Amino acid sequence: MKVAVIGLGLIGGSLLRALAAHGHTVTGYDLEAETREAARALAKAADAPRVADPETRTIAVKGAWHVADSVAEAAAGAEVVVLAVPLPALPDVLAELEGHPGLITDVTSVKGPVRDLLKGHRFVGGHPMAGKESSSFRASDPSLFDGCAWVLCLEPGTTDVADWLSLAALFLPLGVRIVPVTAAEHDRAVAQISHVPHLLAAALAALLEGNPLAATLGAGSFRDGTRVAGTRPELIAAMCGGNADAVREVLAGVIGDLERYDKDLHGAEAITTLTERLRPATELRQAWPPVPGSPVELPVDAGALLALGRAGGWVTAVDGDSISGITAGN
Repeated sequence: MKVAVIGLGLIGGSLLRALAAHGHTVTGYDLEAETREAARALAKAADAPRVADPETRTIAVKGAWHVADSVAEAAAGAEVVVLAVPLPALPDVLAELEGHPGLITDVTSVKGPVRDLLKGHRFVGGHPMAGKESSSFRASDPSLFDGCAWVLCLEPGTTDVADWLSLAALFLPLGVRIVPVTAAEHDRAVAQISHVPHLLAAALAALLEGNPLAATLGAGSFRDGTRVAGTRPELIAAMCGGNADAVREVLAGVIGDLERYDKDLHGAEAITTLTERLRPATELRQAWPPVPGSPVELPVDAGALLALGRAGGWVTAVDGDSISGITAGN
């Protein structure tokens, strides 16, 4: 398949390299000239075909790709265009894609605003739940998506199911689990498990200011609790600001929990009370991540796909009109 990737940061660069490694014809573009040159240099070094191991998904074939000098050049003739730029940059990119007839998807961490921007286009919203705190092309990794959940949005009555299946078939060989949900369902869920955690990590990292003793004593719990605070602030602000309503709702609930912990600490039986307060959270975390449940075969039907995603399941294979999935286990 001929694919264009617009934006070559961590996610876009990793996708460019992963798709090339799987034999697709891929063209990338990035606004930054330095990033384009880095991608071109690596493409030359990677242009040496070898053999992939389908059993382990170890990809020795690094593949080669082309780097264009404009959005229009990258998208020319592409069957799929992947938008891998931050939310604030999307309007300018879309202006350069005006009239493009191909299928468009994205990897943005908020889906409702992107869905609204792409009205009138052949569009299926996407979001791979993968990443790390580094965000440059030099941090890209073609194996980044192996094992990750990749959301592909299905809007009843709006999304073309054939387009959705085409993208699922494109991304599944990267080792991902395709999760079908609506944009609104996605945005609520990622506010809970990604966006608010970024804000909590930032609040914890701020405790280091003027506090050299704490910095010296910081160990595993501080490292793990603050890891994503190392993300570029522009990216955190874009994801949280673009999903502000859901983030504020979830944040209010978390603040309420913290206030209850504070109240428990003031009581005469603080340790006993706090132990019972913490127990459900401990049990939930110990049971995460969910284990796979039972394999299922699904009809080519948006309702059936959404029911699977809403229940925590995912799609594992697409072969023509045959769709295989896994339910979420207990």
